[in-house]
Amino acid sequence: MAVPMLAPICLIENSPTGELRVQQEALQVLAEISQPVVVVAIAGLYRTGKSYLMNKLAGQRTGFSLGATVQSHTKGIWMWCLPHPYRAGHTLVLLDTEGLGDVEKGDTKNDTWIFALAVLLSSTLVYNSMGTISQQAMDQLHYVTELTEHIKVKAAGEGGRQEGEDSAEFLRFFPAFVWAVRDFTLQLELDGREITEDEYLENGLKLKPGSSQRAQLYNLPRECIRQFFPARKCFVFIQPAGRRDLPRLEELQEDELEPEFSEQVARFCHHIWETSKPKTIPGGHVVTGAMLGNLAMTYVDTIRSGAVPCMESAVLALAQIENSAAVGEAVAVYEEQLARQVVVLLPTESVPELLELHAQCEREALRAFMARTFKDDDRSFQGELMHRLEEQKQELYRRNELASSDRCTAILLELSDEMEDQIGQRVYLVPGGYQHFQNDRQQMVERYRQVPGKGIKAEEVLQEFLQSKEAVAQTILQTDQALTEKEKETAAERARAEMAEREQEVLKQKEAELQQKLEDQDRSYQENLRQLEEKLEDERKKLLEEQGKMMDQKLKEQEALLREGFREEARRLENEIRGLQQQNEEIQKPSWIQSALGTLGDVASLVLPGFVGKAAGVVTNLVRRLF
Repeated sequence: MAVPMLAPICLIENSPTGELRVQQEALQVLAEISQPVVVVAIAGLYRTGKSYLMNKLAGQRTGFSLGATVQSHTKGIWMWCLPHPYRAGHTLVLLDTEGLGDVEKGDTKNDTWIFALAVLLSSTLVYNSMGTISQQAMDQLHYVTELTEHIKVKAAGEGGRQEGEDSAEFLRFFPAFVWAVRDFTLQLELDGREITEDEYLENGLKLKPGSSQRAQLYNLPRECIRQFFPARKCFVFIQPAGRRDLPRLEELQEDELEPEFSEQVARFCHHIWETSKPKTIPGGHVVTGAMLGNLAMTYVDTIRSGAVPCMESAVLALAQIENSAAVGEAVAVYEEQLARQVVVLLPTESVPELLELHAQCEREALRAFMARTFKDDDRSFQGELMHRLEEQKQELYRRNELASSDRCTAILLELSDEMEDQIGQRVYLVPGGYQHFQNDRQQMVERYRQVPGKGIKAEEVLQEFLQSKEAVAQTILQTDQALTEKEKETAAERARAEMAEREQEVLKQKEAELQQKLEDQDRSYQENLRQLEEKLEDERKKLLEEQGKMMDQKLKEQEALLREGFREEARRLENEIRGLQQQNEEIQKPSWIQSALGTLGDVASLVLPGFVGKAAGVVTNLVRRLF
């Protein structure tokens, strides 16, 4: 980002009536962030010190409002965008959420929406609680158990959210989970041995055997955390200072804090900075600030309409916005690349030279498009780009021809100036004048052809110029008294033959240029095909990595369930693991890429004039080469 924010601003306002609204000021800030964003959100009960941790992550003592009373200061979701301290070229986006369970608000549904938005927008979610990981702390985390009621994975008409929907689908969207336990007073020991903070968390997430209602209520939040947040981390913090100093915590100097607390906060911040990944959407597509703003708008608008946010629909809506912007950015890149060279190069001496210039600019434009576009499954946006660049190429032809025509005309006018004077003075209207005229005209043509940089219209403009002077030539020929009638007829016939020969040469040149242009369409298509192939291979790799991580997490959870004796739950996970394996097999099939390349061929035949009939053969040959 160009200018770091000096203080947080409200991203999502939560009005006194419980209505959520995205703030335009925050959207404008996000819209200017083209870098990938690492989004860290914090959630938890009100007045538990969430804002203090977020200020530390920002590297500041103040920023997010801490407050000093039992009232909750943070309303809605506040945002602070800063240069990432560890990842060059990335922006750290901190989201401080309104405290859950505020007695003044008394609206648990509103709390759940705030928690759901923190989950949907973040790449790392910090859950902040007080005391210990007890049953009470688990009960207070009931928002996790309600997530599947307030978030859909798939859009209606494609299965929707069904009972027992595969939790792996949620894992594609959900963030890493960090539990921060504040004012922790216990010893980290279990069965007489010292344990880590992570072991403390995992012990707290163990399930209770049995099928009684009590066991189910006990297990439900634990099952949800284990299913939806397999990447988990725990930090415990002692009380930072004496109770009297807590209300002015942000004013305390480092040496006024408990040293152990300062060390715990430092470890927490280092972990978040070091391990929090850029926000992504399924397929490994990295989210920028502008995309994050659009996601926030989509989710909040859905909530305001009374519907349940659908992650897949939000991604598709985001893809429409981003893909349209990708086309615009690619065209801008083309124009920028062209502007650097075209002033110097036009007119070019040949069509291939011009087409090479276009190809260089097109290649860079395609790279920019491929870097930004995603989920363009029907290749409609790539087709739009092909059409736009074809229009750019046609405009380049026109400019090149005009530059050539203007230069050639100017050269001919200058070279023929003396001859025009002699025509005006009737110098050639004497015996032997026609031969004199022909010599001067031929000398002018030879001098014209020696002038460099005339461009592709050189012969055509010359032909038009000579044709415009043909009536004068015939007049000089007919008045030349030194020639017999037969010699005049022979000379006239020779002039007509030379004119026809020049016309034939110009026609051949135009036919050759047309063929070169058609061949360039094939080159353009194959460049689109090549870069699409590279993008699809990269997407396949990212998808397989994503699938592999989910499978590893499922296998670890399955092993844990078997150790704890929950065989039925382990069998349920086995079905999910098999589903992931089947998806991997589909992704690895040649048809996964082949169908996309075929779609591009269909699109190209519509947007590239003269391309009909070529696409299928090109795709078939490429696929045969690849697989």
